[in-house]
Amino acid sequence: MTSQTAATRRIGFSRNLSRWDIKVSPYLYISPFFLSFAIFGLFPIVFNIWVAMHDWDRRLGQGDFVGFDNFTWVLNQPAFWTSLQNTFSIFVLSLVPQLVLALMIAAILDQNLRTKTFWRMGVLVPFVVMPVASAMIFSQVFGQFGLVTPFMHELGWFSDVDSPFFHNRFLSHVAIATMIIFRWTGYNALIFLAAMQTVPREMYEAATIDGAGRARQFFSITIPSIRPTMIFVVLTMTIGGLQVFDEARVFDGTGSGGTGQGGADNQWLTTVLYLFNLGFGDWQDRMGQAAAVAWLFAAVIIFFTLLNFFLTRAISTSTSKPTRASRLAAKRLSEKGRTR
Repeated sequence: MTSQTAATRRIGFSRNLSRWDIKVSPYLYISPFFLSFAIFGLFPIVFNIWVAMHDWDRRLGQGDFVGFDNFTWVLNQPAFWTSLQNTFSIFVLSLVPQLVLALMIAAILDQNLRTKTFWRMGVLVPFVVMPVASAMIFSQVFGQFGLVTPFMHELGWFSDVDSPFFHNRFLSHVAIATMIIFRWTGYNALIFLAAMQTVPREMYEAATIDGAGRARQFFSITIPSIRPTMIFVVLTMTIGGLQVFDEARVFDGTGSGGTGQGGADNQWLTTVLYLFNLGFGDWQDRMGQAAAVAWLFAAVIIFFTLLNFFLTRAISTSTSKPTRASRLAAKRLSEKGRTR
């Protein structure tokens, strides 16, 4: 009788343990992520709010409570508004070419190429290279003795001895946008390629039978099929493209005045670089104002990300009607399925 009672207790304990294991184990498995996020993500966000509300010194630490005075100080600085203009200019100059090139590269890689793996790995090489290294290389390319400046001098476009890319505001934006395009195009192309490979091949076969060429198939079948992926890529490009720092920081690492601070006249001073100069650079030690810049710029990024999301969704909704080529391809595909 005693042995049966002990066995029953062991069975009951095992069942309870198994039941608790089923309920608790999933939370234990995902707990490392939430713990790391709370320590390295949530705490810095909350602490940044506290810093933005105080007169904070990098060496002396917390000072007096100032409320929203740091935000008011930042909004009254011309350099802050100049940094916003530069950031959006570089973002626009890099967004459209990057998107077009990524789509073109993905469409080429989606074809029946030899050594597909080699070419797909090849487009990731610029992304693997450290941004500081690529920025230093491009700063040499656009420098006084680089590849571009002597060619422009021979064409008679600029007669100055120094490189115009370090003095002209628009040209400096073009140079930095070129670095961004070089680094991120291959990465986005692989995302588009993954989406293109989910499109049924039978739709292309049916469109070919109906006489649609490669260009017609691309715009009538491929683009509508990967529209959700395009929206995702545009949103991520918006968030990442507005946070330009590495390229602007080391762009003039070889020369001109204001090295590493956005140019002598803030020609390519971006908002993140302005934040860095306030809190950690050679400027005055203004950690509180730097934290205020972070929150103001976060609000700007959220606004433009939402605006971009609603615009792209509205465009995709208005163009979601199937084209003639896609309708014929779908019809061929359904007929082929019924004959099997």
